[in-house]
Amino acid sequence: MGSHPINLAVRFLLELGALGGLAWWGSTLGDGWVGALAAVGLPLAAAAVWGTFNVPGDPSRSGKAPIPVSGWIRLMIELTVFTAAAVGWFAVGQTVIGIVFSAALVVHYATSYDRLRRLLTGTDFPS
Repeated sequence: MGSHPINLAVRFLLELGALGGLAWWGSTLGDGWVGALAAVGLPLAAAAVWGTFNVPGDPSRSGKAPIPVSGWIRLMIELTVFTAAAVGWFAVGQTVIGIVFSAALVVHYATSYDRLRRLLTGTDFPS
């Protein structure tokens, strides 16, 4: 189910939610240009790491891997970005969004068990 179209759509929405949470949180990290820079920089940095370090053949990541990494590293990148975004939603006082976002993450990963197994065991993704 990890590459099912509905799960991929949910994953895309979660990624957008993560970028939004990081941007909003960043905007609160300082006044003036510092907050503006953090509001732009946090989601840009997350998107750059997200799009660059991938497991070759992972259908949830288009299968392309500009910089190939192991499944464990990829999973840690994802969990770091998603956790930071959840923390961001809570930090800006958006508790309901933070709870819904976090719950959606748990459901997403629970329904992506085949992808998680491949990431954690190093099993190749189907071509």
